[in-house]
Amino acid sequence: MRVGITCDLRQDYLAMGYGEEETAEFDRPDTLLAIEQALGELGYQTDRIGHAQALVKRLAAGDRWDLVFNFAEGLYGYGREALVPALLDAYRIPYTFSDPLVLALCLEKGTTKRVLRDLGLPTADFAVVATEADLERVELPYPLFAKPIAEGTGKGVTTASRVSSREALGPVCRKLLADFHQPVLVETFLPGREFTVGIVGTGARASAVAVLEIVLLADAEKEVYSYVNKEYCERLVEYRPVKDAMAAEASELAVRAWRGLDCRDAGRIDLRADRDGSVKIIEVNPLAGLHPHHSDLPMCCTAAGMSYLELIDRIMREALTRTALEPPAPATRP
Repeated sequence: MRVGITCDLRQDYLAMGYGEEETAEFDRPDTLLAIEQALGELGYQTDRIGHAQALVKRLAAGDRWDLVFNFAEGLYGYGREALVPALLDAYRIPYTFSDPLVLALCLEKGTTKRVLRDLGLPTADFAVVATEADLERVELPYPLFAKPIAEGTGKGVTTASRVSSREALGPVCRKLLADFHQPVLVETFLPGREFTVGIVGTGARASAVAVLEIVLLADAEKEVYSYVNKEYCERLVEYRPVKDAMAAEASELAVRAWRGLDCRDAGRIDLRADRDGSVKIIEVNPLAGLHPHHSDLPMCCTAAGMSYLELIDRIMREALTRTALEPPAPATRP
């Protein structure tokens, strides 16, 4: 089976002149190599495609694949993660992970929270600040938390994101509006424990692999899982496997959200407890990072005793099941 691989490599965009934070969501070469190696061990023939522009050229040239392993993040707009899947849909080429609708929805956090509320799932109260005039309409109890509405990997999140007064909210929102050219999500600050839950599967097959508690270490930026803390997580963050009652609540909510939003194959959901100990859903990540050691989803799998090879195998089997394709012959599989 011929499997194309679509992705955005950070080094390519840095070479084009983009900045460190602009490219924070993009992948390192060793992530791509790890996926290629795993797919090869599982019996698949891989073809490295690259980013969306490269995919367009390959499609126009007549190239086709049995399935595409897609983890391309894209660069511009709310639909940037949906671009590659939409192109593949147009050519009726199946691919891993969620469809364009889910990817676009989950990137825009305000709309995601509205859908979560409609599903009866808990998320922090929030407001959307699209212009300075919207600041006057924010009627939420302080402290609040402000971040770009459609970014990941902690982009735009610093210690200043935790806002203690109305006087402080304006400058923080104005800076985020200017820096990221998109609305700001302002939500009730959640001071409790923070979790990330790895999910594998689609629909009724979806289950939580493990729950990791995010524990900020002494040298980390305080109270917030910020861009800096994520970028240097090896020395600033401890990812602690937990199985207590609050972790079980987080796991249940994550699976309900995953199924309710129709996410597919594998991903991650982030949650945090409020001052009363009630767990709230923060973000849904249907296109989670896949670095074997640096990314949260593989770390969840490692905590559960699932190897990286098994994770990639589960992702591929889910995609093949959804699309009624046959996997490689068992003799070629480990």
